[in-house]
Amino acid sequence: DPAKHPKTIVDVGCGIGGSSRYLARKFGAECQGITLSPVQAGRANVLAKDEGLADKTGSYNTLPYLQVSFQVADALKQPFPDGQFDLVWSMESGEHMPDKAKFVNELARVAAPGGTIIIVTWCHRDLGPSEEDLEPWEKKLLNRICNAYYLPEWCSTSDYVKLLQSLSLQDIKAADWSERVAPFWPAVIRSAFTWKGFISLLRSGLKAIKGALVMPLMIQGYQKGVIKFAIITCRKPE
Repeated sequence: DPAKHPKTIVDVGCGIGGSSRYLARKFGAECQGITLSPVQAGRANVLAKDEGLADKTGSYNTLPYLQVSFQVADALKQPFPDGQFDLVWSMESGEHMPDKAKFVNELARVAAPGGTIIIVTWCHRDLGPSEEDLEPWEKKLLNRICNAYYLPEWCSTSDYVKLLQSLSLQDIKAADWSERVAPFWPAVIRSAFTWKGFISLLRSGLKAIKGALVMPLMIQGYQKGVIKFAIITCRKPE
């Protein structure tokens, strides 16, 4: 329903702004992105300008220019007033957050009454009714991935759901997209085994090489059901 399309969007953990530019075009919305990286924010603003999305003057493909902007900011302390955004979007940034409760609380705070919150993130599997923690081998595998990608401790999809429930958010839904996303990692490894990919990896430095070496662990995690690619959505009460 076009009448229900979001008019204001925040992209929490925006990277170089690909999601922001897509969502702005799709919904005809104003979109702001935040990232901890000055390099990412700078690149994102350049791309938005190059694609005619940096201001509201003129026209672009018969639509008004859409305002898309990016800034350096902390997702756990966002520089926005309460209730500003119709859509609060976080794509593969939740796994980087050291305080998941504070992260979710900030997403809810900046969402407008009736607004939608969407979290797409890496999780570990949900624990069974009789389990208090992951198996030792599972924790070891995740710790190796965290060390390579500089990630804090992971949580499960059900942990996110409980956090959203604690804030009295409505229409909470979760889905497991692992099966669709798992083929990404073998594809990345295959791309690295080309001459171009190898040269690019060497030029990226030791941190990139360290990350590449644990990609087989991501594949193992998906295959054994330890790693989940989750989407969690909800709505803020009006």
